[in-house]
Amino acid sequence: MSNFEPEIIAFCCNQCAYAAADLTGSMRMNYPPNVKIIKLPCAGKFETIYMLKAFEMGADGGIVAGCLEGCCHYRTGNLQAAKRIKQVKRILKELGLEEERVDIFYMSSAMGREFAEAATKITETVRKLGPNPIKRKIKLKNKK
Repeated sequence: MSNFEPEIIAFCCNQCAYAAADLTGSMRMNYPPNVKIIKLPCAGKFETIYMLKAFEMGADGGIVAGCLEGCCHYRTGNLQAAKRIKQVKRILKELGLEEERVDIFYMSSAMGREFAEAATKITETVRKLGPNPIKRKIKLKNKK
């Protein structure tokens, strides 16, 4: 698995996390290119099914990134996202997957460095865990 590069899906709120990711690029900082960003109007719009569908479609890990705790532009969106990530972790565990494959991060729009660190952290964690075993089963099932 030394050449395994995990596919990571990042659900980012428009107000802070997406802006932080954009700042990362503006600052010419690097983060793993295998992190694919999906922009949400608010982290509170993140639904459990989004992450589960990402895993079904072959993602190896995922994050939700929202505003700093207590500073959500939509009051409690990041708190709702945190509850949903806990639910995703529980479901992954029930499916026999490691709950460390998903995480939530909080950041302001000025935290480009922190976005790069979060993307790197989840990528390294998932790289150690290995490929999404559901992905292999789906690929094998589709080949029949």
